[in-house]
Order: sequence, then C-alpha cells, then structure tokens
Amino acid sequence: MKKISFLILLVLLTSVGLSAQTKVRIYGYVIDTNNRGIELANVYFQNSTIGTVTNQNGYYELNTEVKDSATIVYSLLGFKTMKHIIYPNQKVIQISVELPAVSKEIGEVNVVGQRRQTSTLDLLDASKFRLLPNSSGGIESLLITFAGVSSSNELSSQYNVRGGNFDENIVYVNGIEVYRPLLVRAGQQEGLSFINPDMVKNVAFSAGGFDAKYGDKMSSVLDINYKKPTEFEATASVSLLGASAYLGTANKKFTQMHGIRYKTSAYLLGTMDTEGEYSPNFIDYQTYLTYQLKPKWELTFLGNFSQNSYQFVPQTRETTFGTYNMGRKLTVYFEGQEKDLFRTSFGALTLNFKPVSGMKLSLLASTFYTNENETYDILGEYVLSEVKMELDPAKQTGESLGVGKYHQHARNRLNATVANIAHLGEYDVDKHKMKWGLNLQNEIISDKISEWEWRDSAGYSLPFSDKQVNLYYNMKASNVLSTFRTTAFFQDTYKWDNEVGSFSFTGGLRANYWTFNNELLVSPRFSVSMLPHWERDFSFRFATGMYYQAPFYKEIRDTLTDALGNVNINLNSNIKAQRTVHFVLGGDHYFRAWGRPFKFTTEAYLKLADRVISYTVDNVRIRYSGENDAKAYTAGVDFKLFGELVPGTDSWINLSLMDSKEDLLNDSYIKSTFNDEGEIIATNTVFPGWMSRPSEQRYTFSMMFQDYLPNNPKYKMQMKFIWSDGLPFGAPRNNEYRSAFRTPPYRRVDIGASRVLVNGTDKWMSKPWLKHVQNIWLNLEVFNMLNFKNVNSYYWVTDIYGNQMSVPNYLTGRQFNVKLMVDLK
Repeated sequence: MKKISFLILLVLLTSVGLSAQTKVRIYGYVIDTNNRGIELANVYFQNSTIGTVTNQNGYYELNTEVKDSATIVYSLLGFKTMKHIIYPNQKVIQISVELPAVSKEIGEVNVVGQRRQTSTLDLLDASKFRLLPNSSGGIESLLITFAGVSSSNELSSQYNVRGGNFDENIVYVNGIEVYRPLLVRAGQQEGLSFINPDMVKNVAFSAGGFDAKYGDKMSSVLDINYKKPTEFEATASVSLLGASAYLGTANKKFTQMHGIRYKTSAYLLGTMDTEGEYSPNFIDYQTYLTYQLKPKWELTFLGNFSQNSYQFVPQTRETTFGTYNMGRKLTVYFEGQEKDLFRTSFGALTLNFKPVSGMKLSLLASTFYTNENETYDILGEYVLSEVKMELDPAKQTGESLGVGKYHQHARNRLNATVANIAHLGEYDVDKHKMKWGLNLQNEIISDKISEWEWRDSAGYSLPFSDKQVNLYYNMKASNVLSTFRTTAFFQDTYKWDNEVGSFSFTGGLRANYWTFNNELLVSPRFSVSMLPHWERDFSFRFATGMYYQAPFYKEIRDTLTDALGNVNINLNSNIKAQRTVHFVLGGDHYFRAWGRPFKFTTEAYLKLADRVISYTVDNVRIRYSGENDAKAYTAGVDFKLFGELVPGTDSWINLSLMDSKEDLLNDSYIKSTFNDEGEIIATNTVFPGWMSRPSEQRYTFSMMFQDYLPNNPKYKMQMKFIWSDGLPFGAPRNNEYRSAFRTPPYRRVDIGASRVLVNGTDKWMSKPWLKHVQNIWLNLEVFNMLNFKNVNSYYWVTDIYGNQMSVPNYLTGRQFNVKLMVDLK
C-alpha cells in the first residue's frame, strides 16, 4: 500500500513539474539613452540558441517555453550588454530596456543615419502590408492612405496627388518608367496595374518636390524596386476576386522571379445599381531575371504581358436619388453590350557595370506596346419618376416626370509603341553622391476613334432642332504620330556636419526635348535638409524646382466642338508643356509614447502652374482641351502620425487640407436678366475667373491600422479608412456651371481579419505532406463595411419641365471576400 501511495505521489509531482513549463511570449523595445530605437540589437536567451534581432524601431519578439526562470541578454557592439531575468507568471510579458552607449559617437552615427528622412521621398516596406484589404489587387491601395494622396474609385488603381490628375503621376520599376492603357474610361475596365506586389522589395513615394533624376510629371513619383531572391521562395493565393502565384530562385550567379495574376471583378460589380452579365477577366505575367556575368558586370531583364478583357451585357438599372422632400428615381431598361480588350507587353534589358568602388554605370533598352479596342452599342430606355415617402415599397414610385431613350456607340482602336535606350550612372565619393542619365525615346501611336450618343427626351432629340435630328455627342478621329523625345539629367547630393546639425543639399538639372512641338524644357530642382543637434528629435527639409508635364498623346488632341456637340480631333503641334513651380516645406518630430516609437510629419506646399491644359474627368477618363488655355495654383498642408499604435506593427493617420483653383483663359458666358413676363431685358458677359479644379478635394482623412491578439499574435487585423471631400462637377458643355457642384464625400472602411498557420509551431502543420509549406494565411475581408453609397460620376437627364437632373452613378456596396495565401519554402 505504501508503494502504491509513493507511486501516485511521484506521478503527481512529475505532472506538476511538466505543467510548470509554460509557453511565453516576450516583446518590447531596445532603446538608447536618447530614447531612440536601436536596430539590429541581439536579444537571446542565455545558454541557448533561441534569439532574434531588433527591427529599425528597436522592436523585438520572442516565443519560447520557460520552466522556472530564464535570463534574456540584450547586446550590440558599441553598447553595454544588459540582462533581464523573467519568471513564467504570465503568458505575455513586455520588457523594454535601455542600453547605454560605450562609445557615444558610434551610437549617434549608427542610429541617426538609419532613421531620418532627408528628402521628400517616403520609404516603405511593402511586405509588411500584404494582408491589407485590397479590392483593386495592386499596391496602389496602400498609396491612397498616404498624406496628400486620394482616390474616389475603389475599382481603379489610379490616384490623385495634391490636386493633380492621374496622368500627372510617374511610376518607375527598377528605374524604368512604366505606362498604363490609354483608352480606359471606367474603373471596371482597368484590371491589374503593372506592379506585382509579390515581387516588390521596397516602395519610395514623393508627393512633390522630387529630385531631377525623376521624369517630367507635375504631381508625384512612385519608385518601385523589385527584389532579388537569395534562395527558393514561392507563394500562391486564391480568393473570390482572383488568384496569383509567385516563384523565386537563386544560385551564385543567376536569380529569377516569375509572377502570374488573375483577377475578376464580377463579384464586386454585382453590388452596383446596373444589373447585367458582367464578365471582366484580367491576367498578367511578369518575370525579373538577373545574371552575374563577372564580378563587376550584371545583366537583368524585366518582362511583362497583360490582357484586360471586359464584356458587359446590361439589363436594368434602378437608381434612387434626391432629398427627402424631392426624391427621384431613374429606371433604365437596356439592350446591347460592351466588349473591350486591352493587351500590353513590356520588356527591359539592363547591363550594369561597377568599374570602381562607389560607381555604377547602366545601359538600358526597353519597349512598351499596347493594343487597345473599345467597342459598345448600348440602347437604354429610361423613366424618371417621383419617389413617395411610403412604407410600402410598391407605393413609393410616384408619377412620371420624363421618359427618354439614348443610344451609345463606340468603335475605338489604339496602338502605341514606346521604345527607348538610356544610360544611367552614379558615383559616390567623399561627401558627394552624383547621379546622371541620358535617354532617347521613340513613340509611335495610331489612334482611330468613332463614338457617338443619341438622346431622346419626351419625344424630342437632344439638342432639339425642328429641321434635323442631331446627336447629343459625336467624336471622330484618325491620327498617326511618330516622334522622338530626348531627356537628360544631372544631380549631386552633398552632406556635411557641424556643431548646429547634419545637413544634406541636393541640386540638379533636367532637360527634355520633343520633336513634335520642337520644345526644349530645362528644369532646375533643389532641396536641403537639416537634422539639428537638439535634445528633442527633429528634422527639417525644403524643396523647390521647376516641373514640366511633357505632353504625351492625350494632351495634344485638340478637340474642336461645334454648337451641335460634334467633336473633331486634331493634333496640336503648337502645344507647350504644362509648367509648375513647387515649394515644399516639411518637418518630422520623432518621439516615443507608451514606450513605442512615433513620427509626426507636417508638410506645407504651394504649386503655381501656367500653360495648363484644362481637362474634364468622367469616371477615370480624362479629356483634355488640347490647348494651353488655363493657369492654376494648389496650396495645402499635410499632417501624418506614423508609428506603432500596437507594438511591432506600423500604422498611420493622415489629415490633408488643400485649396486648388484654375482660371480658364478667355472663357465667358452670357448672363441674361428677365422681367416678370419672362422676357430678356438685359444681357452682360461674365468671366468666371478662378474656380475649383476637377481634382480638388479640400480635405482628406485616412488611416491605416494594424492589430493582433496580445495572447496570440497569429490572429491579426488590418483596417483602411478613408473620408475625403467630394469632387467638383458641373453640367456638360456649360461654362457657367463648370464646377458649380460637388459630389458627396467619399467614405469607405475596408477591414480584414487573418489567422496564420506556421510550420513548426502549429500542430496541424506537422503533417508530412505540408513539410514544404512555411505559412498558410486565412483571411476574411469586408469591403465598404459600413455600406456607404459613394458617387463616381453623374448621368444627366431632362424632365418634362426642361430641368436637367444629375443622376448619380454609385460605386460598389458592402461585399465580403475570403482569401487563402500559402508560402512555400
């Protein structure tokens, strides 16, 4: 009996001993005596192989099993080593330590140099945001949460920057400018952007005041660098909106990446007012290859092929709009269909040579080709009626206010080839970093446009004539263009230190010549930054320069419209590049709150533009006047709070305020004065003067937020929130009301929740057939969670009293998406 009791006691003690081994998560920050995060500090358990290094903010995280106690060691060359003993009383323990510097000089150089922004470029690691809820499928959905950037169409990857339009943004991938299709008129047609998120290494973005090495655009630059894999890596994903796959391998001399994406937005389009058969299919393939010919020679190739196919057979549309006291409903019955096909291909070959330390010389050759076809014949019959405030839906439709028909027709075809050869160089010596480049580009474009719209309202064709039947809108064009464009730049960055602070000055000059209008453009650009030696951590920068929007094909199409709405297109060889002067003054304040790192950024800017080519926007189509017929200005201020609202994750909040106006030269309209009988008794000519630009959003608030469960960080949450001012709009072909109205504010909340299964830690992942799987991500996304009815554009109809009414074209409603991602090793 005593032996049995002893055995029972032994088993109980053993079980207690086993249960004392607790799995613990330890996280925190390693900082210096100046309260700055220390990057690459070693954090490990003493007498074990379990450890990690801190990130750029000094953050670390460890997960292990602890029995009685354990000692954590914090160390880095140049700092005093610290130790901390933990006891497994809690499953989650936060420990932040301060490491005194053994050599203060080394600590200053290592920390400050890595963490301070000295130009208008904002750098970001895109891999941290792969779980961000994303209906467009591109990295641009992350951009629209940046300060100064806005978008009012979730179906499009295009964005506005500080009052500019889509065409004023330049995009580089590995130093090569990339293009988008030219005929796209709606976000539904757009498909995938060029940038493949799976292949991106880092993102650099500037909303103005950028250096001379970047091309001739007036608003912004997005500079993407693709990664070079160091070992085998692969990932695949599938969702209700499409699928993607990525593969990367590497050996001593050769690296390769391949990415293929498929997208269909039929699921999203099903939430729109217009019901029908949507068949949007978009596919994209990209590859990036590098080969080390010799220790100093490298050859790279970037290739892309994409096809956007959009087919749509509309059936009915029902849109309710207006106010509580004056509600209206538009019901449309359709016949016909739309078929669009956009094919683009791109190839770039680069030879890199590093003759001496600090010097890099590159020779690039690239070709972009696009073949675009837009065809549709759609007949609509509509009824405009009152809306009664009745509880019974069957009784809500009141009397008819107008009936009409319209017929939209298009046969548009465009082929374009852009080929260039370029040389780029850089030389880093002493305190100077010089960059230069020379580029020769040939552009061949063939454009044939035939589109028209006929409207009938209350039995009368619009515009009405008692002698003939007129088209509401009619455009014809047949143009072929072949031109050469030459660009060159040189810039130098000089850095120095004194007792006041650390300084950086960049000065550069850019030149552009185009054979179409024989115009030579010269753009000087300068920027200076200062990191003062203060107790509190600040940095300041100022940038200015001349920025030209060198015309491409769309800007030179001079549209001549007669009184009946017929439009003919001629290419205007007298057109000049749009010109603007940027002034950007900004500063950052780095601080720690709740033990976590934050950065508060303020940037004020002023852009003065002349020789402006005015334009109108319908959905994502921009129609230019084809003449230098306006002047403009944009002024504003951006505020951004960036930091770890939750330890170990980056989040930010932005507020942008802006005023953007333009003055059309020599524009006017006749204003009449009527008596009581409705007779005109006087007329006078009115010059409207300054008015809101088409892309003016006076305020924008955006937020990108990430979170996780403290007790189990494998459960994550990402949220994107946008609230921005509505865009100006007006009645078509009416100078008096060109920007007289504004769409409602654009509001949207997208949220995603995910769970990651990790090989080696999750029991389910220990199955033999999953030995090559590194992670599995299960993601649930809710787009437009609060179901806001955002307006994209307006369709104008006329009632029986001759009043024009703007019927809103609403964007997508609330929609759910399920996504599965698998990382292989």
